Amino acid sequence: MMATTHAFVGLALAAPVALVAPEFGVAAATGALAGGVFPDLDLAAAHRKTLHFPVYYSAAAVPAGLLALLNPTTATVAVALFLVAAAVHSASDVLGGGLELRPWEATGEKAVYVHPKRRWLRPRRVVRYDGAPEDFLVGAAFALPGLAVFDGWVEQAALAGLVISLAYTVIRKRLPDITPERFR
Repeated sequence: MMATTHAFVGLALAAPVALVAPEFGVAAATGALAGGVFPDLDLAAAHRKTLHFPVYYSAAAVPAGLLALLNPTTATVAVALFLVAAAVHSASDVLGGGLELRPWEATGEKAVYVHPKRRWLRPRRVVRYDGAPEDFLVGAAFALPGLAVFDGWVEQAALAGLVISLAYTVIRKRLPDITPERFR
């Protein structure tokens, strides 16, 4: 799935925090947006292996979430939402396509690496590939709670993310043909 889709999922996770404790809304959104995108920073390395930790982020999110509940500060809330969003991102990549250059051809069998088991999970292809039309629709649906709850820079970031998502969806299938040879 697109990094923006993962960011929107994070933002949807932050929306209830903003409703229940508005004083922590921006911290929750900041942490969740960052955590939703962070695992994809491994694109230049071993993608979906270097920074994708579905088990470890989940394990870290539990005590971080408890700490945020017991001692809510902007830092504890932001860290908790970062870890939850990173965990959801890492785990949900199994629902997408594989790592191949043309994932719509469904030739790859690597979706996300599970470090404790030292093996790859295979792609389920519920969302066929990053940038597929259904990827845009999933992202847009998850953007709605954030757009309804937040204003200011968070709302502007979500709107910009929707524009970027739509543009990426339109050009996605052309990208392998224009990708420089060294990245293929």
